[in-house]
Amino acid sequence: MYAQAFKVGMRAPDDVSEAARLLDAAAFSAEHVVAILGKTEGNGGVNDYTRALATLSFQILLAERSGQKVAAIARRVPIIWSGGTEGLMSPHATIFTREPDRGAPSGQKRFAVGTGYTRDLLPEEFGTAIHARVAAEGVRAAIKDAGIDSPADLHFVQIKTGALTTERVNEARRRGKSVVTTDTYKSMAYGRAAAALGIGVAADKLDGGTLTDAVIGHDFSIFSEVASTSSGVELMNCEVIVLGNAARSTSGLIMAHAVMKDAIDATAVREALRRAGLAVECELAAADRERLINVFAKCEPDLSGSTRGRRHVMFEDSDINATRHIRGAVNAVVASVTGDTMCYVSAGAEHQGPPGGGVVAVLARAAASR
Repeated sequence: MYAQAFKVGMRAPDDVSEAARLLDAAAFSAEHVVAILGKTEGNGGVNDYTRALATLSFQILLAERSGQKVAAIARRVPIIWSGGTEGLMSPHATIFTREPDRGAPSGQKRFAVGTGYTRDLLPEEFGTAIHARVAAEGVRAAIKDAGIDSPADLHFVQIKTGALTTERVNEARRRGKSVVTTDTYKSMAYGRAAAALGIGVAADKLDGGTLTDAVIGHDFSIFSEVASTSSGVELMNCEVIVLGNAARSTSGLIMAHAVMKDAIDATAVREALRRAGLAVECELAAADRERLINVFAKCEPDLSGSTRGRRHVMFEDSDINATRHIRGAVNAVVASVTGDTMCYVSAGAEHQGPPGGGVVAVLARAAASR
């Protein structure tokens, strides 16, 4: 596997011009694109249709350039968006490609990417232990697709899953079924939580026997250290992207991660950069900035209502949802270390890292051999 990644900025949710320019320059081929992960400038909520617009825009671009139909692209390429670019966060997409090997493996584990899809969930299954088990099946398939042999080589597992809508809730009721919640916004949290625990079972080897409906969204002492999940009305299955390293990979890239203990844990950001082979003291060394492709982070406000003993008011703000506050804050923390505000920061970290924290992963170009 020869895996590459390209980060492109976006001037609007339907702007694919930077990706088109890379295709024009033959930086990669549309046929080799296997996944896209990005940030759109919507509100990140139930009615954030920027995600669907961005997905369709990239699907059309890939279809036009590959000669395939949009439906074929949709079945082959997971395109996952996290809505909300609050603060200084810059809208963008990271495009992952995979093509036949170039040369032989270096003997060092290098970047590998795998993808998977699950079946659609019924509304009454959504946010339950069934949802978690379905997600785990999708993650296992994506790990196999990536050629990753050891859980230690998994550094970021992204799932996009669905959300309940009024129509979906009513459809379940007509069949005499109950749903985990009738609050459509709260359903997004249940979806993220169930998907995250599915990742934990497949990637972190959490005990699947502990997965009960009572745990999901409640017992946050159980979590995955590599999970990142998002929820949206644009689907009802789980789309999975697995990022890590594999001995069989001939990529020139490398992946690493650390775990932020809270929203201002810049130490963990620096540690993830160092584990990827980048030089960083207070800030990323200027000589290594061109080697950094992207940083991927999950975050949430500390449920205790304080961070390192200082009260925060994110849960009391009736004007701006807490997820919007925290995305802007953590993006600033990451950018203060890397010098780049164009990074992937997604909120809603239920069972994704310790409470108040989350995974921070780094994708970079490996240092040249001497």
